[in-house]
Amino acid sequence: MKALLKGFVTLFGVVCMGIALVHIGYGPASIPGGVAVNATMDSEDRFYATLFLGFGAASVWCAQDLAARSQMFRALMLVFFMGGVARLVSAAQVGLPSLLFMVLGLVELVLPPVLLWTRAKAFPG
Repeated sequence: MKALLKGFVTLFGVVCMGIALVHIGYGPASIPGGVAVNATMDSEDRFYATLFLGFGAASVWCAQDLAARSQMFRALMLVFFMGGVARLVSAAQVGLPSLLFMVLGLVELVLPPVLLWTRAKAFPG
């Protein structure tokens, strides 16, 4: 289970970095169903993408030693979970997004508790 968890968290981090790089390279045009935006919104998308790149890199780093880096891993999972909460706030304020982003929000709310539970079982203590 330890090797599977390490592999999954590594893949998760790499996928996050890939998504970030696409946003840095293409900006809001990379958002399925997105619309043209002004320069300010484009700048914001690319800026936040760099933070997601760092999140992915930190996830890959944590995956290399989930036992020793458990506090950082928990913090990262909290941040990812809060991304799902932020999507709920958006839905409440401006309405539901496309189905893809509703599914992503569900992943952001479900995956962190599952990964934290799995890490706790694989690396007790």
